[in-house]
Amino acid sequence: MNRAPFLLAILALLTLLPLTGGMIARADDVATAQPPTAAQANARRVMVMLDLPADHMRAGSSYGGDYGDSLGERQRLQAARKLAREHNLTLLETWPMALIGVNCVIMQINDDRTVEAVVSEMEKASGVAWSQPYNEFQMQGAAPPGPLPGAYNDKLLPAQPAASRWHLANLHKVATGRGVTIAIIDSRIETGHPDLAGQVGPVQDFVPGRPLAEQHGTGVAGIIAARPNNAMGIAGVAPGARVLSLRACWEKTPRGATVCDSLSLAKALTYAIENHADVINLSLSGPPDRLISTLIQTAFRRGSVVVAAIDEAHPAASFPASLPGVIAVGDERLSDRSGSAYIAPGLDVPTTEPEGRWNIVSGSSYAAAHVSGLVALLRQLSGKHSSAEALLGPHGTINACGAMSRISRLDRASCEARR
Repeated sequence: MNRAPFLLAILALLTLLPLTGGMIARADDVATAQPPTAAQANARRVMVMLDLPADHMRAGSSYGGDYGDSLGERQRLQAARKLAREHNLTLLETWPMALIGVNCVIMQINDDRTVEAVVSEMEKASGVAWSQPYNEFQMQGAAPPGPLPGAYNDKLLPAQPAASRWHLANLHKVATGRGVTIAIIDSRIETGHPDLAGQVGPVQDFVPGRPLAEQHGTGVAGIIAARPNNAMGIAGVAPGARVLSLRACWEKTPRGATVCDSLSLAKALTYAIENHADVINLSLSGPPDRLISTLIQTAFRRGSVVVAAIDEAHPAASFPASLPGVIAVGDERLSDRSGSAYIAPGLDVPTTEPEGRWNIVSGSSYAAAHVSGLVALLRQLSGKHSSAEALLGPHGTINACGAMSRISRLDRASCEARR
């Protein structure tokens, strides 16, 4: 049964509250990078990973995230520029990733060669670790039914699936995510939203331009971190967690599809890993991508849990959800064909949206956000000594009370009792 019309009616009756609301190649050396369009992001770009010398072989071997040594910068730029010239490509941007030992170079194809042909050609070039397409990723959230005017009080809490099915208030008696860092890699979050103010930070933006807050990231952040007991809106699953807002995605049009690309995701993942994120939320799906895979494996080695949304059109082929070790999450529509996935609330979920509002959303993006929050609660209680899969229990529909009761004083029967 679609509960959205019913929930929209509830929201419309609520009281209206008045509210107010790395290294980039130098411009004189390379083409100026513009905000990616659909054509630029997919069709004619390639990513080339150049080997970085070991620390003891680099000029100025200290690395603080931006690779500031001027000699090393010039040398890397000269090598990338020479490679582009020899292969009839235009150098657009470089981004050193010492974390995985490569200098990521973005190049534009200048002739009618296919992306596949250029990738194959570049992988044979001296000094190239690997090359790949410049992929695009799609957030896995369905469009909401339309904007809702105004803001609403805490009467939204009973409409939250997590409040009733996961008994959220009872979970918070033993854990709120305190001491756990969650990295939300998504579109721009409205950090000043009345349900999110003080809940999200620091903020990093890896997408040029587009300064306005965006719907998808704001909605995911609300499910994870919205402040409880503030007489408005909703309660987040892990309101006590430290949340990193890492913008790697953007709306193609206002309130339209939200997308990311290989480089923006790689930048955000690198930041999350270097800043010791315990949980990394990736409410997105796209084609297999070697750079993203490499960074996720690095995240695992550093002790991070990675949660990713399933593409409901292609559940078995979802990337990065299909990677071993990634916590793959779908909403209730996948419950009869979940396989190795977890099922969490993701249909008709009230959450935050830009301009200080709330709305109803659906999709595995929002199911993944629920699981990232729950993993933060479990991590608070268990530390990093147990795998997330061991903490969550068997694949399929998640029993939050059961998961929490296995590692805490919480009594499952009492947790699940109706109040």
